[in-house]
Amino acid sequence: MNETAIELARRLNQPLNIGGKQLAGRLFLAPMAKLSNPALRGLILSYGGCGLLFSGMCSARSVRHGAGNNIHGFMWTPEELEFLVCQIFGNDPRMMAEAAVQVEARGFFGVDINFGCSAKVICRQQCGAEVLKDPVLAESIVRAVRKAVRIPLFVKFRTGWKDDSEYAVSLARRFEDAGADALTFHPRTAPDRRTRPPRWEHIARVKQAVSIPVSGNGDVFSPEDCLRMLTQTGCDAVSLGRIAAAKPWIFAQWTGLRDFGPEIYLQCACRLLERLAHHFGPDTALRRFHKFSGYFSANFTYGHHLHALMSRCRSVAETEQALNDFFKTGPEIVSAPCFSRLF
Repeated sequence: MNETAIELARRLNQPLNIGGKQLAGRLFLAPMAKLSNPALRGLILSYGGCGLLFSGMCSARSVRHGAGNNIHGFMWTPEELEFLVCQIFGNDPRMMAEAAVQVEARGFFGVDINFGCSAKVICRQQCGAEVLKDPVLAESIVRAVRKAVRIPLFVKFRTGWKDDSEYAVSLARRFEDAGADALTFHPRTAPDRRTRPPRWEHIARVKQAVSIPVSGNGDVFSPEDCLRMLTQTGCDAVSLGRIAAAKPWIFAQWTGLRDFGPEIYLQCACRLLERLAHHFGPDTALRRFHKFSGYFSANFTYGHHLHALMSRCRSVAETEQALNDFFKTGPEIVSAPCFSRLF
């Protein structure tokens, strides 16, 4: 291990207390719609190194009915619950509180409020990042959830709808005052679809403004990126999104648990495909795997070919065969995934 890897592992393996519960590490899986599912989370757990897992976003309207783990997004396995935070979205304080009660009843580590998603389908419902336009409403949602549950309460949010660090700081203080135990901050504006680099200096300002743990999120793709975010912003943890989908073993690698050879790429893809089929059945598994393959393909020089290949497969067996055929050629692995080519 080089000096960067040693120092990064040292920082990431320090324990962290959130809401009275202690975590063994400071590298988290970010919530990603349709990607942060039980199949991917279970695969990440099998490699190790992840301090905390977050589910994909779940509608509070559905979760509050407590209809078990067959609701879209509201899925889990018993072995992951002690490391798993369920993310919910909505715009009604009472509904969000009722959903949080159901999350607590299932035994999750914590509940996360989504004020970060800027997808049109979510914002049209006046949810996600759209709520940040009304800080009083956002604060009332956090306060209502805090009164309803005792488990750790997280809030995921963006800078707002304008690039104004003062606004982000004011939001962070509101959330802390309302009872949040930890914040996950993505320092981009809601309209920004990754067209500009995230403003990491805003993470530093948010961290300085509150006394609760802050997890940084945004464009962390290498060990150097991760260490630089921790060093430059002073954040307490780092939340990985796209790179975790591209390399689910990254948590084990960056925390120094183990290293991996080139064979990990095919092994990982096949294992995930098998897990997806187990959790979702063949049809949904194919759709979920195709979404995953967009990120996974960014690891290769000709990754667009792999992504297109996956889209043409019509069965789990055909997909597995296509993967094996692709890797027979010994595809060239890039030093850092290039997501811009595929999205």
